Amino acid sequence: MTHKLKTPWPTKAAMEQVYDMKLWGDNQTEFYSGEGSHDPELVIPYTNAIISFLKHFPTPITVCDLGCGDFNVGKHLVIHTAHYIAADIVTDLIAYNTKTFTTYTNLEFQCLDIAVDTLPSGDCAILRQVLQHLSNKEIQHILKKLTAFKYVIITEHIPEGDITPNVDIISGQGIRLKKKSGVNVLAPPFYFKPSNITELLRVTPKQSPGVIVTTCYTR
Repeated sequence: MTHKLKTPWPTKAAMEQVYDMKLWGDNQTEFYSGEGSHDPELVIPYTNAIISFLKHFPTPITVCDLGCGDFNVGKHLVIHTAHYIAADIVTDLIAYNTKTFTTYTNLEFQCLDIAVDTLPSGDCAILRQVLQHLSNKEIQHILKKLTAFKYVIITEHIPEGDITPNVDIISGQGIRLKKKSGVNVLAPPFYFKPSNITELLRVTPKQSPGVIVTTCYTR
């Protein structure tokens, strides 16, 4: 059962504003999660890497997509899982996804604030460019819950070269690039402690500085 708590952060309102005002762009759809979720040069390598990871299991696993957005990425992964739970903080977005993606019998959408709500159970959690939009305090709350998963796959957009990791921000549309920073869950103040770390993918976007890195953390 999912338990919802009152959030002390402005994240929900900020993300609702992102979609209401189309701050990540407008491709004439009701909800649009930006070029990061639609640019083939970013989406295709990512989905190929995750599908390859999922196919390594002799029996399909349960995946929790935490911060699923408009589901343009997740829709490619569902058929490779036993059960796929896609969560996002924006209520109307989840309602839209639920009505739109109806052909998958193993797909479930949930509206969650992953920093405060109880997370669904699964084998693997996926957070694709989610933490980069959140404050350090929220990230700390999320990482504590992620220890329940055997596998955690995190994708982050970070600057290239020497950076100061985990400079704090207020949750919202922006990320830490302008502060010459990015999220590193292994560094302070987080100290995430996996038993194994595997980089699955590294892509350099053409439209923005930095590099997008996808890493699998195994407990």
